[in-house]
Amino acid sequence: MNGIRGVIGRTLLGLLATGVLCGLLNAAAAEPTTLRLHTFNSPKSIAVRQFLQPWAAEVEQKSEGRVRIEVFPAMQLGGKPSDLYGQARDGVVDIVWTLPGYSPGRFPLTEVFELPFVCGDAEATSQALTRFHRKWLQDEYKDTQPLVFHTAAPGHIHTADKPIRILEDLKGVKIRAPSRASAEMLKALGATPVGMPVPRVYEALSRGVVEGAWVPWTIMRPFRLHEVTKYHTEVSLSCVLFLLTMNKARYDGLPAEIRTIIDETTGMDLAKRLGRLWQDDEDPGRAIALERGHTILSLTEAERERWRAVTQPVAESWVARVRAMGHDGEALLADAERLVAGYSNEPHR
Repeated sequence: MNGIRGVIGRTLLGLLATGVLCGLLNAAAAEPTTLRLHTFNSPKSIAVRQFLQPWAAEVEQKSEGRVRIEVFPAMQLGGKPSDLYGQARDGVVDIVWTLPGYSPGRFPLTEVFELPFVCGDAEATSQALTRFHRKWLQDEYKDTQPLVFHTAAPGHIHTADKPIRILEDLKGVKIRAPSRASAEMLKALGATPVGMPVPRVYEALSRGVVEGAWVPWTIMRPFRLHEVTKYHTEVSLSCVLFLLTMNKARYDGLPAEIRTIIDETTGMDLAKRLGRLWQDDEDPGRAIALERGHTILSLTEAERERWRAVTQPVAESWVARVRAMGHDGEALLADAERLVAGYSNEPHR
């Protein structure tokens, strides 16, 4: 009798243990995967408010809560903007939104879209850059998992006290540059480029560390640069490039259906939408300058051709540099220009 009771007891304990184990497994399965997304941009920027947070919500909704993306703006997780790509590569964070130009020399082929007068509006250039990545840049980003490339509208020169009307007005003027390619371009124009990420520009302008900044209108609002500039020369020199990329091991370790959701919510469709979003945000940024009574200047067509001529050696230097690395720089440049022209001729929206 005691033996029977013992068997029954052990059976009940076994069933109980199995039930507890199943409960634990089910709880573990129900626990969402949390991904940390880090960026330098302000919480008030369109990057955070109209792109990163809505995208995070979309992924969570489509995964039925299985994936949660936490967005940390303004370098809240530490480091400098120039550290962001490395943070994703090394797994310090899971995803970053950054500028390739914040890692000087790391993405030499990508720089073709930062060369003078190569880019068009943000919607066309974002799609062109995405296609260009698929064709030419796979190796350049092989240590992370790129999710989307996109650009801002072409940038302009915004100065604190000196209006820039002609080439000679730029001589020796200290202008903030976001990347190596843009610094070379400003130097060719006669300015003195000063490299720094955009969160530092307000203080640099207010203290006279720089006398102006090369940024698109959309950047002016979230960083309050209208407060420290009075003159704006619309030249459409080049585009700022953006990248959303993920730690490769973290991406590869996700279930296949989750990777599919991430892929389907990024890529070319998102690049096009983001390009349009950034292009449309130029008007509000420009409107603030008008409301403040600032002076907005435009180059004559003859003056624009002068700027094109003096910056042409920057493109030639880039072609020679990537040729020395074993790449056909002329073919890369021609293809970038062809792609931008092709997407520029497509109907928008």
